Amino acid sequence: MILRGLASASSGMNALIDMNDTTANNIANVNTVGYKKANLSFQNIYDANINETTASGEVRDLGKLSVGSKVQKLTYDFSQGAMSRTGNPFDIAVEGDGFFKIKSADGDISYTRNGSFTMNNKSFLVTKDGDYVLDDKNKPIQIKLDGLKMHSSNDILVNESGQIEINNENNKSTQQKMGIYDFKNKEDMVCVGGSKFKPTDATTNKEVKAEKFVVQQGTLEMSNANVVNEMINTISTSRNYEALSKMIKAGSETLTAAMRVERIAG
Repeated sequence: MILRGLASASSGMNALIDMNDTTANNIANVNTVGYKKANLSFQNIYDANINETTASGEVRDLGKLSVGSKVQKLTYDFSQGAMSRTGNPFDIAVEGDGFFKIKSADGDISYTRNGSFTMNNKSFLVTKDGDYVLDDKNKPIQIKLDGLKMHSSNDILVNESGQIEINNENNKSTQQKMGIYDFKNKEDMVCVGGSKFKPTDATTNKEVKAEKFVVQQGTLEMSNANVVNEMINTISTSRNYEALSKMIKAGSETLTAAMRVERIAG
């Protein structure tokens, strides 16, 4: 029984270490544009059946006893983050459902809520990492001037549906429409770094066109991680870890004492 308690406490401490690492990562990204808070779910390693034999010899079931826990799954909270007004025409946020679809130079596709974009030297709309932003037809978005006269980047307008146009007193040109995509099973999404996500299996969790969203130009969606809540989680995790470490210490001392008694009795 002592060994079972030690094993249970040990597995619990390992799970709490993973929990603390996840919380620390959330705290580190409270100011990261488009960051989505990570959450861990846990499961019992094994549930042991506990029985009691009565005076009459009857075996009575008392229930189950967990002998430890482990991390079951890492998921992400895709709830809306706070909107921050910047006034930069290349800062674009999605309010509601959906992701921007982006493509790296080597053709790798991912999805993000980080709408901090810029225009490269070939007039393509790209992320700060250089990934191409795709339109609703899966083509890289290129601002085509075609001889149009622009006063500044403020002439580039993006409406609530993601339609891009160049509009000033001299010119008006309809450009491409930003692609806003969503997934039915967001628990299947995994982070691939830089606030970018992918479905674990694109064949079973296919992208769909987002429906309930509003595109906001000159705005960025900030992290949805709350530093106060994460600090509370850190304190709670630390206290639970300390309690389990005391349990291991007490179990170790009991086991040592039992071994000494056994040597004396022997």
